[in-house]
Amino acid sequence: MAGPVLTIELSEPVPGEVLGELRALLTGVSSSLSEKRAGDFNASVHAGRLGITDTGGHDGRRPFLITLMGPGVGDEAIFEAEHDYEDPQPLIGFTPTHAINVCAMCNRPVDHSATALLTAALMDLTGGVVMAELREDQFSVVSGLPGVLATTFDRWPTAYGSAQFLRSWARQPGFRLMK
Repeated sequence: MAGPVLTIELSEPVPGEVLGELRALLTGVSSSLSEKRAGDFNASVHAGRLGITDTGGHDGRRPFLITLMGPGVGDEAIFEAEHDYEDPQPLIGFTPTHAINVCAMCNRPVDHSATALLTAALMDLTGGVVMAELREDQFSVVSGLPGVLATTFDRWPTAYGSAQFLRSWARQPGFRLMK
């Protein structure tokens, strides 16, 4: 059962050197890692290596798909389909050309925290802006957090922000991402 998903919006392709740094990061936080194509990873991320101490009594290893997508790197059709809406440029300062999807393959509370913290760690290397869908009741909590660039109710409640935003949000009581 798939769990929460976050998207890192990027203004340019990920350079090869940074892709190597992403591989190294994922190798360091994972107990196993495979790469189907450059930038398309299956990982068994160890929550403890992200700083998560409370796994809710579940194994700390969590399955993830981390996928770089966009023109020239793969999953172009998925990138286009996921970006077939109003251009976020006025909200985030650029029109995304590429993205990284971070998808937990389980849906326990630990998976929500691991998704946020893994995405923040990836953003430390790639830059970009996270796009996080929200429940309506999260809108007021999220909009006041550090690192939030914009919130909108355009198609659905959404927040755009930095790695700092994700780390701040993940510390909030009852933190949950959308599935």
